[in-house]
Amino acid sequence: MEWLTNQFQSNASAEHSLVYGISQIARKGCIGITFIFFSLTVSAQTTDQSIELGEVEVKAARIVHKTDGLLLYPSDAQKEASSSGYSVLQKLSLPNIRIDEDARSISAIDNKGGVQLRINGIIVDQAEMLSLDPKSILKIDFVDNPGVRYGERIAYVIDITTRRASSGYTVGTSLSQSLNAKNGNYTVYGKWNTGKSEISLNYDFGYKDFEGDRMEETAYYHLNDGSVYTIQRNDIASRSRYFNNSVKLTYNLADSTRYVFQASLSGDFNHVPGDFNRKNVVDGKNEYVATQQDNSRTGSPVLDLYYFQQLTPRQSVTLNAVGTYIDTNSSTSYDEGSPYRYNVDGKTYSLMSEAIYENKLKPFTLSAGINYSQKYTNNTYTGDVSSLTLMHNNRFYLFSEIKGYWGKLRYSAGVGASYLHYRQQEHTYDYWTFCPKAALSYDFTNALQVSYNFQSNERTSRIDMISDAMIRTNSMEWTAGSPDLKPNRETYHTLRLSYFEARLQAYIEGFYKICHRPNMAVYERTADDQFIYTQRNQKEIDALQTAGYVNYWLLPDKLSVALYGGLFRCFNFGYDYTHCYTSYFLTGNVHAYLGNFSLQAYADNGWCFLEGESKGYNGNSILLKGSYQYKSCQFSLAWQLPLMQRYKMFETDILNRNLQKSTALYSTDICNLVSLTVTWRLHKGRKYRTVNKTIQLKDSDTGIIR
Repeated sequence: MEWLTNQFQSNASAEHSLVYGISQIARKGCIGITFIFFSLTVSAQTTDQSIELGEVEVKAARIVHKTDGLLLYPSDAQKEASSSGYSVLQKLSLPNIRIDEDARSISAIDNKGGVQLRINGIIVDQAEMLSLDPKSILKIDFVDNPGVRYGERIAYVIDITTRRASSGYTVGTSLSQSLNAKNGNYTVYGKWNTGKSEISLNYDFGYKDFEGDRMEETAYYHLNDGSVYTIQRNDIASRSRYFNNSVKLTYNLADSTRYVFQASLSGDFNHVPGDFNRKNVVDGKNEYVATQQDNSRTGSPVLDLYYFQQLTPRQSVTLNAVGTYIDTNSSTSYDEGSPYRYNVDGKTYSLMSEAIYENKLKPFTLSAGINYSQKYTNNTYTGDVSSLTLMHNNRFYLFSEIKGYWGKLRYSAGVGASYLHYRQQEHTYDYWTFCPKAALSYDFTNALQVSYNFQSNERTSRIDMISDAMIRTNSMEWTAGSPDLKPNRETYHTLRLSYFEARLQAYIEGFYKICHRPNMAVYERTADDQFIYTQRNQKEIDALQTAGYVNYWLLPDKLSVALYGGLFRCFNFGYDYTHCYTSYFLTGNVHAYLGNFSLQAYADNGWCFLEGESKGYNGNSILLKGSYQYKSCQFSLAWQLPLMQRYKMFETDILNRNLQKSTALYSTDICNLVSLTVTWRLHKGRKYRTVNKTIQLKDSDTGIIR
């Protein structure tokens, strides 16, 4: 099942996790609503001194409210106690964000979408976050209402601004190893400067080898003759392994005031050598052992070209083009009922490009841009599945946004329009969508603000779910793509009251989402009692959420406490069902800074959710961590899920009228997991301009149905 697989993958990456930090700064002011596209006013304008002074004043506050989120200035104690970008974010207690420094993952607890990481406007990966010098950080912009140009499925954006790097060269390493499990990540990096040029090289290796995962499942199949057929599938043995190698070479040429050119060539190579799950199957009156096996290899080289030109002191143009090739070979076998096997040979080619124009006018800033992408997918299924999936899709996206101020009122307004084209054999569609966005905030005092945000976005299913392939998942169930699946629209409303001053940061908010014609999972029963998981456009999704956040420094720069929690209620309306679910969530985080030592304690209760006819639960997280800084080295010891013997990673319940199924995944490998991380950094040399890359594109969707 594609949905269940995605849940497992997201939970597995977040299973160690922790949640952190929220930060923001606001320039005084905003209003106005004007929509212009590519107006090139070349008149040079002098720097607005009032804005500059506003930024200076803001530095006295730890966190400042903005129209689209928060801006945070990490304290010296937080930066001194950190060894990487992940480490800094971990100490900021960002609401709704779970950060696992050891697993090098960042995820949204509320499942609203992905978290996009940027450094000086650049979308970055693990290597850049690990090589980031915390002492160079000036501020961190936390955007919880991303604008129209950030892309699909992005719920939060974290943009780290750094000062100009001081080095003729920088070399370093980050080594993380679990002491009581086969799990580790190792990174080395180096940067060298000469003249206006910089060359950087990053290499990362990660592996995992777990044998303690156990899936437990009970399914009730309502057959056409009115009877109910029950099957229990419980793992009695398993092995989950992967090996990952990543390398990235980057060259940039920069003039401090005029232009930036950057070219990078990277490659990701992943290998799953042979995972298996051995299950005890109770099928009616029969009991037997069935084995599922998976192995895969994936290689993905990426060429990224970027150019920035400062036209005038107020105007700039940014261009970006990314070419990606993904080669995938995988095989899956399962012998429940009767032996079943299929292989996939997948190839994906894509070109993504974007151009952005920005003009810092008075009293607002205008940005406008174009995004164009082409993608070709060729996936061949052989074995017990025989299918050739040839897909071509392209997207044209035009957007514009203004931000400004008027006294105590700040505003932003944006609009996007996109054209989607999709073709697969005889299946094709052309789809236009309109994506507006608006935000208003008012400062009652320097500390007290109220804000309202509205946004409407297009939502499309993953490529694999619009393919025409169908694979078997067990003796009774199949997963099939839906080529006629259409995009849909989601609309969000957020109202927030915030209070931010030096020692206390707090807010309460209400959130409402409505989605018409959503792509939701369904289970369809055939005449010969096969149960097919697929996606269909259903009626509507409504979601309500109330939440509160507080972060207080009990001892300035020494001891901080953060709490975040709320209530979530979701309604899913299908054509033959209606489901409603209510849940609550709570997180807590404590940080202490004691000279060269830092201590942390974090806990959350996980997250419950409703998707189509699936009710789910992502497991909770508990972490105790201590770090010691000695000159250019830092040593960290983390204890995850302490004193637990068996951990529930996730749980799902299928609520379909023809199929009810309860599935839970437990693990013993990550219980009482103790990990040691050692980081070292050496830098020496002169001042060098940090490349401020404002856009970057990336493609990772293979379109392979799983």
